[in-house]
Amino acid sequence: MTNLVSRFAPAKLNLYLHVTGKRSDGYHELDSLIAFADVGDTISITPSDALQLDVDGPFAQTLESALGDKGENIVLKAARGLADLAGRPANALIRLTKRIPVAAGLGGGSADAAAAISALIEYWEIKPDGADLMALAIGLGADVPVCLAAHAAFVGGFGEVIEPSPRLPKAGLVLANPGINLPTPQVFANRSGAFGKAARFTQQVGGADELAHILSSRENELTAAAISVAPEIGDVLKSLAEIPGAYLARMSGSGATCFALFDDADEAEEAAEKFQKAHRNWWIAPASLLDEA
Repeated sequence: MTNLVSRFAPAKLNLYLHVTGKRSDGYHELDSLIAFADVGDTISITPSDALQLDVDGPFAQTLESALGDKGENIVLKAARGLADLAGRPANALIRLTKRIPVAAGLGGGSADAAAAISALIEYWEIKPDGADLMALAIGLGADVPVCLAAHAAFVGGFGEVIEPSPRLPKAGLVLANPGINLPTPQVFANRSGAFGKAARFTQQVGGADELAHILSSRENELTAAAISVAPEIGDVLKSLAEIPGAYLARMSGSGATCFALFDDADEAEEAAEKFQKAHRNWWIAPASLLDEA
């Protein structure tokens, strides 16, 4: 057993998200292209006689406040579930460095849970059955399976169906959140209108301009519902779209974080620096699009 295992938990982005139906159990059926950015949280595992979770980083306090009395952190749930699969004690000190906003459409909790599972598999030197591991991931949350897979993919069902996507370019990104925690159930509850259709594609993507062209005929179908809950999201999208060099502005997941797409990381970093000066109260981060996490 090693003394330290770390994993990066990258922010998840829905490059498009269509709501294609609703099941009898209440879950919505989705069709989405999910990718990852090179900004995110970090999970570190060190020895302990019991299972413990320490949280630090810029959004540690926000996470604690958001969790409130709702129960155990998803990282601890993931660790206990994995230990049960392996038939072993859940003994480890998990440190979560929280750098991305909470309840922000970036899959932060799901990415953290997936990173914890990956790190603990190495730390505990276990080899869980693949089907059992997928069942654990699905039970934790709709985004956990794709975060555990850790590569860009098309996602269907309520998140459990993962299929390969064409390789994505290493485009630049500017991420922006107006400082709002937006619970996913609230956004779905405000969704109305007809269901969308699957919109997958097979063509290879040469650059950010080509990716933006493909995405322009697709959308995030939760955007109107999110704006009805938090009108500030509309301001974020409008402001991002007006940045020189931005090919596309879109909301990720159920919000409130939005992103703009640029040719490369350098252009995105320059744009983010100027954008932050104009919107000092927003969380803004330059990033690159990753094909694999």
